[in-house]
Amino acid sequence: MYATERTDRNRLVEEHVPLVKRIAYHLLGRLPADVQVDDLIQAGVVGLLEAARHYDAGQGASFETYAGIRIRGAMLDEVRRSDWTPRSVHRNARRVSAALRTVENREGREAQPQAVAEELGVGLPEYQRMLQDSVCCRVMSFEDLFEPESEGEARFAGDVPDPLQQLQAEDFQAGLAREVARLPEREKLVMSLYYDDELNLREIGEVLGVSESRVCQLHGQALVRLRARMADWTGRVVKTD
Repeated sequence: MYATERTDRNRLVEEHVPLVKRIAYHLLGRLPADVQVDDLIQAGVVGLLEAARHYDAGQGASFETYAGIRIRGAMLDEVRRSDWTPRSVHRNARRVSAALRTVENREGREAQPQAVAEELGVGLPEYQRMLQDSVCCRVMSFEDLFEPESEGEARFAGDVPDPLQQLQAEDFQAGLAREVARLPEREKLVMSLYYDDELNLREIGEVLGVSESRVCQLHGQALVRLRARMADWTGRVVKTD
């Protein structure tokens, strides 16, 4: 029986090695320039092996779907472990989220960049630089919005979640989808092009007729807005130091 299970796992791994390469090259265009595709593939293979070891067909998801999550998570964990970004950039990202949340709670409407900059006590150009640094100098996406503060913690290290965790995750995704729908139109369009159409920042800039750095600012603004708005849902305090 054990030999049969091992044979099945090996077959799954062999059949899905191309999936590792496909995800690696897809992510490569959306990561900092110093990330090497070979490192992504190596981490992805580890994720694939873990997926084959823990996959449970009874959970309903296909192996390719489950493995894709584990592979992508392993690659992003590897990038985070190698994160060279100064701690000040991480700290500023949390400060921006806290300031945006304060402004929106006070004014009862979406915070404008100038208002957030004033709350931070910086000029608009400095605020835009903080946004650009937080997004373009490190991996920051939906996966990063509500991660534990410890660096390099593996998001997909556990097995398939239990039913309660599954329900909580579904509720969270529904809440996040509602907040994405409430984003300003331009930010919502950037998020759609980036996550749904899987365009990189340069390609989005070409679609919108703006510079890549401007797209980066809009992306960053959307992400910190979502992080601030979802803070109550997660029960986390947005730290500023």
